[in-house]
Amino acid sequence: MKKIALLAAVMVAAIPVAGFAQDAAVDAPTTSAPATAPDGTRAFGIEPYFGVMGGYDSYDRRSKFGSINDGKMEGALIQGVVGVNVPVGPVFAGVEGNVAKGFGDIDWEYGVKGRLGARAGESGMVYATAGYEWVNGKHGYSDQHDWIYGLGVEAGPKDIGLGGLTGNSGLRLRFEVDTFDFDSIRPMAGVIAHF
Repeated sequence: MKKIALLAAVMVAAIPVAGFAQDAAVDAPTTSAPATAPDGTRAFGIEPYFGVMGGYDSYDRRSKFGSINDGKMEGALIQGVVGVNVPVGPVFAGVEGNVAKGFGDIDWEYGVKGRLGARAGESGMVYATAGYEWVNGKHGYSDQHDWIYGLGVEAGPKDIGLGGLTGNSGLRLRFEVDTFDFDSIRPMAGVIAHF
């Protein structure tokens, strides 16, 4: 049964890719100009990026961090990210590293995760992430490491009506929600610069 469900999911996922390939063949220019995405960036290749984000991380009272004074571990974060995307037409895959300084019960968080998603609109992206994260607590909370999962979206200036102000600058606004082994909720927002 699992094999049939997996095969059906692969076939459903292949439909948009096949449609894009058919459209690309019909709309392909007769010159040798490189293919581009709607925002003018390359449709195939390597796209490095970096960014700064802020947010809040709140762990469940019954998480592996345990409870101190009947409270729960939580705190604000400021995070730097560095990564690379490999766009392949309408989809992309990538890898990203992050380091976050915490305030409150969290001292540091750092990790690495993979990203898989699709391009949306003029310059936006919708994606899912999975990776491994290390969390250093303070005020008596222990240090832990485990899997991290998340969903996110990036919107370029043209997608939110600021294309005239920024042009094709490579800046995108990002909103992301992660969970540390399903023991926390971690909403983050920030600015990502692609080049």
